[in-house]
Amino acid sequence: MTEDPELIAAAILLPKFRTSWTKDDATIRMGVDYIKQHMEAPSLQLGDATSSSDEEDFFSALQAPQAQDSSKELDGYLAISADHMDSLKSFPAVCKLSVKLNMLLPASAACERLFSIAGLVFSPRRARLHSHNFENQLLLKMNSKFYSFK
Repeated sequence: MTEDPELIAAAILLPKFRTSWTKDDATIRMGVDYIKQHMEAPSLQLGDATSSSDEEDFFSALQAPQAQDSSKELDGYLAISADHMDSLKSFPAVCKLSVKLNMLLPASAACERLFSIAGLVFSPRRARLHSHNFENQLLLKMNSKFYSFK
């Protein structure tokens, strides 16, 4: 995990973890650099697309602070001490990237298979299983093809 900047950025963008999960400054720097590269600056509505070079110079000066705003927004996010997900709402660009990096796919074949097998393990006759025993039995059931219990 520590080599993939996308995974590092995903961990940094979770308010519960931010930078507390590692002491390695290079790892944190890699994640923050990834976030800065992929954060979308708020878009400005710029009227007419056909403009002279003087107007382009004026508008390019307006677009430069957006990158600084995104960087300030990231610094503000990293500086706050709140660890709940609602704290992301005050940083829209950070929130958007956090949702993008930390979103789980709603369904997949592996997930469907896991729930199907879990339904077989957790039957009405086994309703009083402790969660630890249930997890162990599910693990054994899923990996039974790798073991020979003879």
